[in-house]
Amino acid sequence: MSNYISNNRPDPDQVLVDIADYVLNFKIESKLAYDTAHYCFIDSIGCAFEALTYPACRKMLGPIVPETSVPNGAKVPGTSYQLDPVQAAFNIGTMVRWLDFNDTWLAAEWGHPSDNLGAILAVSDWISRQQIAVGKPGLSMKTVLESMIMAHEIQGVIALENSFNKVGLDHVILVKIASTAVSSKLLGLSKQELINALSLAFVDGQSLRTYRHAPNTGSRKSWAAGDATSRAVYLSLIAQKGEMGYPSVLTAPIWGFYDVSFQGKSFQFQRPYGTYVMENILFKISFPAEFHAQTAVEAAMTLHHQLKEMGKDFTHIQQISIRTHEAAIRIIDKHGPLHNPADRDHAIQYMVAIPLIYGRLTAADYEDEVALDDRIDQLRAKISCFEDQQFTKDYHDPEKRSIANGLSITLIDGTQLPEVVVEYPIGHRIRRTEGIPKLIEKYKINLQRIYDEAQQQEILSKTLDYHTFQETKVHELVDLMRK
Repeated sequence: MSNYISNNRPDPDQVLVDIADYVLNFKIESKLAYDTAHYCFIDSIGCAFEALTYPACRKMLGPIVPETSVPNGAKVPGTSYQLDPVQAAFNIGTMVRWLDFNDTWLAAEWGHPSDNLGAILAVSDWISRQQIAVGKPGLSMKTVLESMIMAHEIQGVIALENSFNKVGLDHVILVKIASTAVSSKLLGLSKQELINALSLAFVDGQSLRTYRHAPNTGSRKSWAAGDATSRAVYLSLIAQKGEMGYPSVLTAPIWGFYDVSFQGKSFQFQRPYGTYVMENILFKISFPAEFHAQTAVEAAMTLHHQLKEMGKDFTHIQQISIRTHEAAIRIIDKHGPLHNPADRDHAIQYMVAIPLIYGRLTAADYEDEVALDDRIDQLRAKISCFEDQQFTKDYHDPEKRSIANGLSITLIDGTQLPEVVVEYPIGHRIRRTEGIPKLIEKYKINLQRIYDEAQQQEILSKTLDYHTFQETKVHELVDLMRK
Protein backbone atom coordinates (compact mmCIF):
# COMPACT_ATOMS: atom_id res chain seq x y z
CA MET A 1 0.00 0.00 0.00
CA SER A 2 1.58 3.31 -1.07
CA ASN A 3 1.55 6.53 0.95
CA TYR A 4 -0.53 9.02 -0.98
CA ILE A 5 0.78 12.59 -1.13
CA SER A 6 -1.65 15.14 -2.51
CA ASN A 7 -0.48 17.16 -5.50
CA ASN A 8 -2.72 20.08 -4.59
CA ARG A 9 -0.57 23.18 -4.26
CA PRO A 10 -0.62 24.16 -0.54
CA ASP A 11 -0.60 27.61 0.99
CA PRO A 12 2.89 28.87 1.85
CA ASP A 13 4.38 27.67 5.11
CA GLN A 14 3.57 30.04 7.95
CA VAL A 15 7.27 30.56 8.73
CA LEU A 16 7.75 32.06 5.25
CA VAL A 17 4.63 34.21 5.54
CA ASP A 18 5.64 35.56 8.94
CA ILE A 19 9.08 36.63 7.68
CA ALA A 20 7.56 38.29 4.62
CA ASP A 21 4.95 40.12 6.69
CA TYR A 22 7.63 41.33 9.07
CA VAL A 23 10.00 42.80 6.51
CA LEU A 24 7.21 44.34 4.44
CA ASN A 25 4.98 45.72 7.19
CA PHE A 26 6.80 46.13 10.50
CA LYS A 27 7.56 49.74 11.45
CA ILE A 28 10.75 50.14 13.47
CA GLU A 29 10.26 52.70 16.22
CA SER A 30 12.93 51.67 18.72
CA LYS A 31 15.58 54.36 19.20
CA LEU A 32 17.76 51.81 20.96
CA ALA A 33 17.61 49.52 17.94
CA TYR A 34 18.61 52.32 15.55
CA ASP A 35 21.41 53.54 17.83
CA THR A 36 22.75 50.01 18.25
CA ALA A 37 22.51 49.36 14.49
CA HIS A 38 24.61 52.49 13.93
CA TYR A 39 27.33 51.16 16.23
CA CYS A 40 26.97 47.75 14.62
CA PHE A 41 27.63 49.22 11.19
CA ILE A 42 30.79 51.08 12.14
CA ASP A 43 32.08 48.09 14.09
CA SER A 44 31.36 45.67 11.24
CA ILE A 45 32.90 47.83 8.52
CA GLY A 46 35.90 48.37 10.80
CA CYS A 47 36.31 44.60 11.09
CA ALA A 48 36.23 44.46 7.29
CA PHE A 49 39.05 47.00 7.08
CA GLU A 50 41.21 45.03 9.50
CA ALA A 51 40.59 41.89 7.45
CA LEU A 52 42.05 43.65 4.42
CA THR A 53 45.46 43.63 6.11
CA TYR A 54 45.53 39.82 5.83
CA PRO A 55 46.65 38.33 2.48
CA ALA A 56 44.55 35.21 3.09
CA CYS A 57 41.44 37.40 3.05
CA ARG A 58 42.49 39.64 0.17
CA LYS A 59 43.09 36.67 -2.14
CA MET A 60 39.37 35.79 -1.84
CA LEU A 61 38.22 39.22 -3.02
CA GLY A 62 37.51 40.86 -6.35
CA PRO A 63 35.54 39.77 -9.43
CA ILE A 64 35.23 36.17 -10.55
CA VAL A 65 36.85 37.13 -13.86
CA PRO A 66 39.97 39.23 -13.13
CA GLU A 67 39.81 42.93 -13.97
CA THR A 68 36.05 42.87 -14.51
CA SER A 69 34.31 46.06 -13.41
CA VAL A 70 30.56 46.67 -13.49
CA PRO A 71 29.29 50.15 -14.46
CA ASN A 72 27.07 51.48 -11.66
CA GLY A 73 27.85 48.29 -9.74
CA ALA A 74 28.32 48.02 -5.99
CA LYS A 75 31.70 49.14 -4.70
CA VAL A 76 33.64 47.21 -2.09
CA PRO A 77 34.85 49.50 0.75
CA GLY A 78 38.60 49.61 1.26
CA THR A 79 39.28 48.36 -2.27
CA SER A 80 39.04 49.56 -5.88
CA TYR A 81 36.52 46.86 -6.87
CA GLN A 82 33.16 47.70 -8.43
CA LEU A 83 31.16 44.52 -8.89
CA ASP A 84 27.75 43.05 -9.53
CA PRO A 85 25.75 42.90 -6.27
CA VAL A 86 26.11 39.12 -5.91
CA GLN A 87 29.89 39.16 -5.98
CA ALA A 88 30.04 42.41 -4.01
CA ALA A 89 28.00 40.73 -1.26
CA PHE A 90 30.51 37.88 -1.16
CA ASN A 91 33.40 40.34 -0.90
CA ILE A 92 31.88 42.48 1.85
CA GLY A 93 30.48 39.54 3.80
CA THR A 94 33.83 37.77 3.70
CA MET A 95 35.67 40.85 4.89
CA VAL A 96 33.28 41.48 7.79
CA ARG A 97 33.51 37.89 9.01
CA TRP A 98 37.13 37.02 8.28
CA LEU A 99 38.71 37.68 11.68
CA ASP A 100 35.81 36.51 13.87
CA PHE A 101 35.65 40.02 15.37
CA ASN A 102 32.14 41.17 14.41
CA ASP A 103 29.02 40.92 16.55
CA THR A 104 27.56 37.71 17.95
CA TRP A 105 24.21 36.20 18.92
CA LEU A 106 24.12 33.22 21.28
CA ALA A 107 21.07 31.06 21.86
CA ALA A 108 20.03 27.53 20.82
CA GLU A 109 21.94 28.43 17.64
CA TRP A 110 24.94 30.71 17.47
CA GLY A 111 25.81 33.18 14.78
CA HIS A 112 26.91 36.64 13.73
CA PRO A 113 23.99 38.72 12.44
CA SER A 114 26.21 41.49 11.08
CA ASP A 115 27.31 38.92 8.48
CA ASN A 116 24.17 40.07 6.67
CA LEU A 117 25.81 43.43 6.01
CA GLY A 118 27.46 41.80 2.99
CA ALA A 119 24.12 41.56 1.20
CA ILE A 120 22.61 44.70 2.69
CA LEU A 121 25.40 47.10 1.78
CA ALA A 122 26.03 45.58 -1.65
CA VAL A 123 22.37 45.67 -2.70
CA SER A 124 21.75 49.12 -1.18
CA ASP A 125 24.82 50.60 -2.87
CA TRP A 126 23.93 49.00 -6.21
CA ILE A 127 20.32 50.23 -6.07
CA SER A 128 21.47 53.69 -5.03
CA ARG A 129 23.85 53.94 -8.00
CA GLN A 130 21.22 52.59 -10.40
CA GLN A 131 18.76 55.22 -9.23
CA ILE A 132 21.25 58.07 -9.45
CA ALA A 133 22.07 56.99 -13.00
CA VAL A 134 18.46 57.60 -14.09
CA GLY A 135 17.99 60.81 -12.15
CA LYS A 136 16.30 59.39 -9.06
CA PRO A 137 17.47 59.94 -5.45
CA GLY A 138 19.79 57.37 -3.96
CA LEU A 139 19.08 55.35 -0.83
CA SER A 140 20.04 56.73 2.58
CA MET A 141 22.04 54.95 5.23
CA LYS A 142 18.87 54.87 7.35
CA THR A 143 17.61 52.26 4.88
CA VAL A 144 20.74 50.22 5.60
CA LEU A 145 20.10 50.50 9.35
CA GLU A 146 16.48 49.37 8.90
CA SER A 147 17.64 46.37 6.89
CA MET A 148 20.27 45.52 9.48
CA ILE A 149 17.73 45.60 12.31
CA MET A 150 15.41 43.30 10.39
CA ALA A 151 18.15 40.88 9.32
CA HIS A 152 19.42 40.69 12.89
CA GLU A 153 15.88 40.00 14.08
CA ILE A 154 15.13 37.23 11.59
CA GLN A 155 18.41 35.43 12.18
CA GLY A 156 18.32 35.92 15.94
CA VAL A 157 14.69 35.04 16.63
CA ILE A 158 14.90 31.80 14.66
CA ALA A 159 18.13 31.01 16.52
CA LEU A 160 16.53 31.43 19.95
CA GLU A 161 14.82 28.03 19.97
CA ASN A 162 16.20 26.16 16.96
CA SER A 163 19.61 24.50 16.95
CA PHE A 164 21.02 23.85 13.50
CA ASN A 165 24.41 22.79 14.87
CA LYS A 166 22.78 19.81 16.57
CA VAL A 167 21.75 18.45 13.17
CA GLY A 168 25.18 19.22 11.70
CA LEU A 169 24.24 22.38 9.79
CA ASP A 170 26.13 25.63 10.01
CA HIS A 171 24.50 28.79 11.31
CA VAL A 172 25.09 30.57 7.99
CA ILE A 173 21.80 29.07 6.82
CA LEU A 174 20.22 31.82 8.92
CA VAL A 175 22.40 34.45 7.24
CA LYS A 176 21.10 33.21 3.90
CA ILE A 177 17.47 33.35 5.06
CA ALA A 178 17.76 36.79 6.67
CA SER A 179 19.75 38.26 3.78
CA THR A 180 17.26 36.87 1.27
CA ALA A 181 14.40 38.53 3.13
CA VAL A 182 15.94 41.99 3.40
CA SER A 183 17.53 41.90 -0.07
CA SER A 184 14.14 41.04 -1.54
CA LYS A 185 12.57 43.96 0.25
CA LEU A 186 15.28 46.35 -0.94
CA LEU A 187 14.73 45.11 -4.50
CA GLY A 188 11.02 45.88 -4.23
CA LEU A 189 9.68 42.33 -4.46
CA SER A 190 6.01 41.71 -3.80
CA LYS A 191 4.94 39.57 -0.87
CA GLN A 192 4.52 36.51 -3.09
CA GLU A 193 7.88 37.06 -4.77
CA LEU A 194 9.53 37.46 -1.37
CA ILE A 195 7.99 34.21 -0.15
CA ASN A 196 9.23 32.54 -3.32
CA ALA A 197 12.75 33.81 -2.65
CA LEU A 198 12.69 32.54 0.93
CA SER A 199 11.52 29.13 -0.24
CA LEU A 200 14.40 28.99 -2.72
CA ALA A 201 16.82 29.71 0.13
CA PHE A 202 15.46 26.77 2.14
CA VAL A 203 15.49 24.46 -0.90
CA ASP A 204 19.25 25.00 -1.20
CA GLY A 205 21.63 22.45 0.17
CA GLN A 206 22.94 23.97 3.41
CA SER A 207 26.52 24.23 4.67
CA LEU A 208 27.84 21.50 6.97
CA ARG A 209 29.50 22.66 10.19
CA THR A 210 32.47 20.38 9.66
CA TYR A 211 34.75 23.29 8.71
CA ARG A 212 34.32 24.69 12.23
CA HIS A 213 35.24 21.51 14.12
CA ALA A 214 38.10 19.10 14.60
CA PRO A 215 39.58 17.50 12.59
CA ASN A 216 38.50 19.68 9.64
CA THR A 217 38.61 23.21 11.04
CA GLY A 218 39.61 25.53 8.24
CA SER A 219 39.36 28.90 6.55
CA ARG A 220 35.96 28.27 4.95
CA LYS A 221 34.47 29.36 8.25
CA SER A 222 35.87 32.82 7.43
CA TRP A 223 34.14 33.09 4.04
CA ALA A 224 31.05 30.97 4.65
CA ALA A 225 29.01 34.02 5.59
CA GLY A 226 30.12 35.86 2.45
CA ASP A 227 29.00 32.84 0.47
CA ALA A 228 25.61 32.85 2.23
CA THR A 229 25.01 36.56 1.63
CA SER A 230 25.93 36.32 -2.04
CA ARG A 231 23.64 33.33 -2.51
CA ALA A 232 20.83 35.30 -0.86
CA VAL A 233 21.24 38.18 -3.31
CA TYR A 234 21.31 35.75 -6.24
CA LEU A 235 18.10 34.04 -5.15
CA SER A 236 16.37 37.38 -4.56
CA LEU A 237 17.27 38.51 -8.07
CA ILE A 238 15.94 35.25 -9.53
CA ALA A 239 12.67 35.65 -7.63
CA GLN A 240 12.45 39.23 -8.91
CA LYS A 241 12.47 37.81 -12.45
CA GLY A 242 9.40 35.74 -11.64
CA GLU A 243 10.96 32.38 -10.75
CA MET A 244 8.44 30.18 -8.94
CA GLY A 245 8.67 29.23 -5.29
CA TYR A 246 7.97 26.09 -3.27
CA PRO A 247 5.26 26.90 -0.73
CA SER A 248 5.64 23.87 1.58
CA VAL A 249 9.42 23.79 1.37
CA LEU A 250 9.59 23.31 5.15
CA THR A 251 6.61 21.10 5.89
CA ALA A 252 6.28 18.83 2.83
CA PRO A 253 6.30 15.19 4.01
CA ILE A 254 9.49 13.27 3.15
CA TRP A 255 10.90 15.95 0.82
CA GLY A 256 10.61 19.12 2.94
CA PHE A 257 13.35 20.77 4.99
CA TYR A 258 11.97 19.56 8.33
CA ASP A 259 12.01 15.90 7.30
CA VAL A 260 15.22 15.98 5.29
CA SER A 261 17.41 18.29 7.36
CA PHE A 262 15.81 18.91 10.76
CA GLN A 263 15.05 15.42 12.05
CA GLY A 264 11.33 15.86 11.38
CA LYS A 265 11.00 18.71 13.87
CA SER A 266 9.33 22.01 13.05
CA PHE A 267 10.76 25.38 14.04
CA GLN A 268 9.80 26.70 17.47
CA PHE A 269 9.52 30.39 18.30
CA GLN A 270 9.99 32.18 21.60
CA ARG A 271 8.80 35.63 20.46
CA PRO A 272 7.45 37.47 17.40
CA TYR A 273 9.77 39.50 15.17
CA GLY A 274 10.45 43.02 16.40
CA THR A 275 13.71 44.73 17.42
CA TYR A 276 14.83 42.50 20.31
CA VAL A 277 17.94 41.03 18.68
CA MET A 278 19.59 44.28 17.63
CA GLU A 279 18.84 45.79 21.03
CA ASN A 280 20.56 42.87 22.76
CA ILE A 281 23.35 42.08 20.30
CA LEU A 282 26.79 41.15 21.65
CA PHE A 283 29.76 43.13 20.35
CA LYS A 284 33.28 41.74 20.22
CA ILE A 285 35.24 44.73 21.43
CA SER A 286 38.41 43.74 23.25
CA PHE A 287 39.39 40.43 21.69
CA PRO A 288 39.01 38.70 18.30
CA ALA A 289 37.98 35.50 20.04
CA GLU A 290 35.10 33.08 19.51
CA PHE A 291 32.44 34.61 21.72
CA HIS A 292 32.07 31.75 24.17
CA ALA A 293 35.67 32.47 25.19
CA GLN A 294 35.44 36.27 25.47
CA THR A 295 34.99 36.27 29.24
CA ALA A 296 37.67 33.59 29.65
CA VAL A 297 40.16 35.79 27.82
CA GLU A 298 39.20 38.78 29.97
CA ALA A 299 39.71 36.66 33.09
CA ALA A 300 43.08 35.48 31.75
CA MET A 301 44.18 39.07 31.25
CA THR A 302 43.28 39.81 34.87
CA LEU A 303 45.30 36.81 36.06
CA HIS A 304 48.25 37.82 33.89
CA HIS A 305 48.40 41.14 35.74
CA GLN A 306 47.93 39.46 39.13
CA LEU A 307 50.87 37.17 38.45
CA LYS A 308 53.02 40.16 37.51
CA GLU A 309 52.10 41.90 40.77
CA MET A 310 53.22 38.75 42.61
CA GLY A 311 56.54 38.76 40.74
CA LYS A 312 55.55 35.63 38.85
CA ASP A 313 54.46 34.68 35.35
CA PHE A 314 52.97 31.78 33.39
CA THR A 315 56.04 29.60 34.01
CA HIS A 316 54.96 29.31 37.65
CA ILE A 317 51.59 27.77 36.68
CA GLN A 318 50.96 24.10 37.40
CA GLN A 319 47.30 23.85 36.42
CA ILE A 320 44.47 26.03 35.06
CA SER A 321 40.81 25.11 35.44
CA ILE A 322 38.07 26.79 33.39
CA ARG A 323 34.54 26.68 34.80
CA THR A 324 32.32 27.30 31.82
CA HIS A 325 29.01 26.62 30.05
CA GLU A 326 27.99 23.67 27.88
CA ALA A 327 28.19 25.52 24.56
CA ALA A 328 31.83 26.44 25.15
CA ILE A 329 32.74 22.83 25.86
CA ARG A 330 30.93 21.66 22.74
CA ILE A 331 32.51 24.21 20.40
CA ILE A 332 35.91 25.33 21.65
CA ASP A 333 37.23 22.86 24.24
CA LYS A 334 39.97 21.54 21.97
CA HIS A 335 43.06 19.44 22.63
CA GLY A 336 45.81 18.18 20.34
CA PRO A 337 47.50 19.95 17.41
CA LEU A 338 46.02 23.15 16.00
CA HIS A 339 46.67 23.38 12.29
CA ASN A 340 45.79 26.92 11.19
CA PRO A 341 44.42 30.28 12.44
CA ALA A 342 40.84 29.06 12.03
CA ASP A 343 41.67 26.12 14.30
CA ARG A 344 43.32 28.31 16.93
CA ASP A 345 40.58 30.94 17.25
CA HIS A 346 38.15 28.14 18.11
CA ALA A 347 40.26 26.63 20.90
CA ILE A 348 39.60 28.07 24.36
CA GLN A 349 42.91 26.71 25.68
CA TYR A 350 44.83 28.62 23.01
CA MET A 351 42.81 31.80 23.59
CA VAL A 352 43.54 31.66 27.32
CA ALA A 353 47.21 30.72 26.94
CA ILE A 354 48.08 33.72 24.76
CA PRO A 355 47.07 36.43 27.27
CA LEU A 356 48.64 34.51 30.15
CA ILE A 357 51.94 34.46 28.26
CA TYR A 358 51.92 37.74 26.36
CA GLY A 359 49.31 39.88 28.14
CA ARG A 360 47.33 40.36 24.91
CA LEU A 361 45.16 38.62 22.30
CA THR A 362 45.08 40.04 18.78
CA ALA A 363 44.14 38.57 15.41
CA ALA A 364 47.84 38.26 14.59
CA ASP A 365 48.26 35.91 17.56
CA TYR A 366 46.47 33.15 15.64
CA GLU A 367 48.99 33.23 12.82
CA ASP A 368 51.79 30.67 12.43
CA GLU A 369 54.51 33.10 13.50
CA VAL A 370 53.09 33.26 17.03
CA ALA A 371 51.76 29.70 17.18
CA LEU A 372 55.27 28.31 16.66
CA ASP A 373 56.12 29.36 20.23
CA ASP A 374 56.34 26.01 22.05
CA ARG A 375 55.36 27.63 25.33
CA ILE A 376 51.77 28.00 24.08
CA ASP A 377 51.22 24.27 23.67
CA GLN A 378 52.96 23.58 26.95
CA LEU A 379 50.53 25.89 28.73
CA ARG A 380 47.53 24.56 26.76
CA ALA A 381 48.30 21.10 28.14
CA LYS A 382 47.78 22.42 31.69
CA ILE A 383 44.27 23.78 30.96
CA SER A 384 41.09 21.79 31.53
CA CYS A 385 37.40 22.75 31.23
CA PHE A 386 34.31 21.62 33.11
CA GLU A 387 30.67 22.63 32.86
CA ASP A 388 28.89 24.66 35.52
CA GLN A 389 25.18 23.93 35.01
CA GLN A 390 24.20 27.32 36.44
CA PHE A 391 26.43 29.01 33.86
CA THR A 392 24.63 26.99 31.17
CA LYS A 393 21.22 27.92 32.58
CA ASP A 394 22.11 31.62 32.70
CA TYR A 395 23.45 31.39 29.15
CA HIS A 396 19.98 30.39 27.92
CA ASP A 397 18.01 32.70 30.26
CA PRO A 398 16.47 35.44 28.03
CA GLU A 399 16.73 37.92 30.91
CA LYS A 400 20.44 37.25 31.45
CA ARG A 401 22.07 35.73 28.35
CA SER A 402 25.37 35.64 30.20
CA ILE A 403 28.47 34.00 28.71
CA ALA A 404 30.27 33.24 31.95
CA ASN A 405 33.71 31.76 32.48
CA GLY A 406 35.68 31.31 35.69
CA LEU A 407 39.45 30.71 35.71
CA SER A 408 41.31 29.12 38.61
CA ILE A 409 45.09 28.81 38.72
CA THR A 410 47.21 26.53 40.87
CA LEU A 411 50.90 27.43 41.03
CA ILE A 412 53.80 24.98 41.13
CA ASP A 413 54.39 25.80 44.81
CA GLY A 414 50.80 24.78 45.62
CA THR A 415 49.38 28.30 45.89
CA GLN A 416 45.83 28.59 44.56
CA LEU A 417 44.87 32.00 43.22
CA PRO A 418 41.30 33.14 43.84
CA GLU A 419 39.04 32.23 40.93
CA VAL A 420 38.41 35.09 38.49
CA VAL A 421 34.84 34.98 37.15
CA VAL A 422 33.55 37.17 34.34
CA GLU A 423 29.85 36.69 33.62
CA TYR A 424 29.25 39.27 30.90
CA PRO A 425 31.76 40.34 28.24
CA ILE A 426 32.34 44.01 27.64
CA GLY A 427 30.27 43.80 24.43
CA HIS A 428 27.14 42.70 26.32
CA ARG A 429 24.15 45.03 26.62
CA ILE A 430 24.65 45.11 30.39
CA ARG A 431 28.08 46.71 29.80
CA ARG A 432 27.09 49.03 26.91
CA THR A 433 28.12 52.25 28.65
CA GLU A 434 31.56 50.83 29.27
CA GLY A 435 31.81 49.20 25.87
CA ILE A 436 30.76 51.83 23.31
CA PRO A 437 33.76 54.17 23.79
CA LYS A 438 36.05 51.16 23.32
CA LEU A 439 34.05 50.10 20.25
CA ILE A 440 34.57 53.55 18.71
CA GLU A 441 38.28 53.38 19.51
CA LYS A 442 38.43 49.97 17.81
CA TYR A 443 36.76 51.53 14.75
CA LYS A 444 39.25 54.39 14.61
CA ILE A 445 42.19 51.99 14.86
CA ASN A 446 40.77 49.97 11.97
CA LEU A 447 40.39 53.08 9.81
CA GLN A 448 44.06 53.86 10.45
CA ARG A 449 45.01 50.48 8.99
CA ILE A 450 43.67 51.46 5.55
CA TYR A 451 43.41 55.23 5.10
CA ASP A 452 45.60 58.31 5.40
CA GLU A 453 44.74 60.95 7.99
CA ALA A 454 42.67 63.12 5.65
CA GLN A 455 40.48 60.24 4.47
CA GLN A 456 40.08 58.97 8.03
CA GLN A 457 38.73 62.33 9.14
CA GLU A 458 36.40 62.54 6.17
CA ILE A 459 34.96 59.11 6.95
CA LEU A 460 34.67 59.87 10.66
CA SER A 461 32.78 63.09 9.93
CA LYS A 462 30.13 61.08 8.08
CA THR A 463 29.91 58.06 10.34
CA LEU A 464 30.30 58.94 14.02
CA ASP A 465 27.35 61.33 14.36
CA TYR A 466 24.13 59.32 14.08
CA HIS A 467 22.01 62.00 12.40
CA THR A 468 24.65 62.80 9.81
CA PHE A 469 25.19 59.11 9.19
CA GLN A 470 21.56 58.14 8.65
CA GLU A 471 20.96 60.98 6.17
CA THR A 472 24.07 60.23 4.08
CA LYS A 473 23.40 58.48 0.77
CA VAL A 474 24.72 54.94 0.63
CA HIS A 475 26.77 55.40 -2.53
CA GLU A 476 28.30 58.63 -1.19
CA LEU A 477 29.48 56.92 2.00
CA VAL A 478 30.86 53.93 0.10
CA ASP A 479 32.68 56.32 -2.25
CA LEU A 480 34.36 57.90 0.78
CA MET A 481 35.64 54.44 1.73
CA ARG A 482 37.29 53.68 -1.61
CA LYS A 483 40.99 52.99 -1.99
